[in-house]
Amino acid sequence: MIAGKTVCLMYHELELPGRGLCQSEPGYVRYIVSIEDFRRQLQSLRQANLPGISVTQMLSGQRGVALTFDDGCETDLLAAAPLLEEFGYGATFYITTGFSEMPGYLTHEQIRTLGSYGFDIGCHSITHPYLTDLDEAGLRREVAEAKESLEQIAAVKVDHFSCPGGRWDRRVAEVARNAGYASVATSRTGTNSSSTDPFCLARIAVMRGSPIADFQRMVAGRGLWPIQMREATRSAVRNVMGNAVYDKLRSLLLKDA
Repeated sequence: MIAGKTVCLMYHELELPGRGLCQSEPGYVRYIVSIEDFRRQLQSLRQANLPGISVTQMLSGQRGVALTFDDGCETDLLAAAPLLEEFGYGATFYITTGFSEMPGYLTHEQIRTLGSYGFDIGCHSITHPYLTDLDEAGLRREVAEAKESLEQIAAVKVDHFSCPGGRWDRRVAEVARNAGYASVATSRTGTNSSSTDPFCLARIAVMRGSPIADFQRMVAGRGLWPIQMREATRSAVRNVMGNAVYDKLRSLLLKDA
């Protein structure tokens, strides 16, 4: 952790022995962290005296590493929450409301249980679209109406939103602000400080099989420039190709890898 700056980590589903994943597509699996690796990562944070915190805690100035989970997979409750409680760490769970009650994802009751433990319940849209592809009506539905729906499901206030696929623009920030959110998380690699726009928070994706030495550098906020260079290249290609063509090409390349 660089002085005055906070790293925000982005997780997805955790892999448990003998349990199938929600999806098998290579682009999805590369973001899946095993429960054993997740425990080692939490132990590494403890050894570095960097507590895991929620986005709410990060925005209030609390010291630590913000832990976030996208999609609302059932392992949020079955695997992540028990370990976080064991370590005494906070976290923010971003729920895709339309996935709830589907196999492998949290039920409405499980979402309420997760919220009752004191973790942040954030929103990750209704149907997980690329928000930058939507018109104004679609954007309001996936951001503003999703907030209202999730608050009814979770029975807690929902203050934070994360962008599916990390696709963000100023329209997203404005709709989220008007809907009453306190922050929007992106997939932009970097660190956050008191001067960071809370409606454009940076996060660092934790990838499958990441060596613990790489994880330690990541949470220290150092050595991020190679990731940022790759991210800039991908963004430039997406802008030329469009999201649909880019995703199809990426899927083919990952399948052949």
